[in-house]
Amino acid sequence: MVPSVEDCFLLLRRYEVPDNVVEHSRVVSQIARALCRELNRRGEGLDSALVEAASLLHDIAKVASFRTRENHSLAGARLLRELGFPEVAEVVRQHVVLDPGLDPVRLTEAAVVNYADKRVRHTQIVSLAERFKDLKERYGKSPEAQSWLGAMERESLLLEDLIFRKIILSPESLENITGG
Repeated sequence: MVPSVEDCFLLLRRYEVPDNVVEHSRVVSQIARALCRELNRRGEGLDSALVEAASLLHDIAKVASFRTRENHSLAGARLLRELGFPEVAEVVRQHVVLDPGLDPVRLTEAAVVNYADKRVRHTQIVSLAERFKDLKERYGKSPEAQSWLGAMERESLLLEDLIFRKIILSPESLENITGG
């Protein structure tokens, strides 16, 4: 089961997600929906309702995780599973790090949401280079964190290449297609 857009916003309010995080999620959702629409035009067969719900709810546990010190993607997935949304939970679980073994033939809803989130710094659509520069400045305090973020950046660049080989848009064009 996938919650409606209205239900997603009710859940965000119910779990006291701050307005700035909701706005970030709204922009991530715009990108994810636009990519999903373009990929489906090329025959990908993605579940657009799942992409929309998961992109809106991907950070539902972000602020709570600051208090609990939990991994926010795992905490959000657990919460959504408990609420009866296992498909959404699976996408949310992978919004920071995708499961190993990216399929070069068929993209998943998780891959689309993961990539869309990587393109949004706060509420601004930015390049992967800009986003990872920001992430490294904020979270790359140790050599281990720098290494992990470097690996994540390389994975995101591979994902970006895979996505944009399938559609007739460029990564730079995302700002022009997020209105719909």
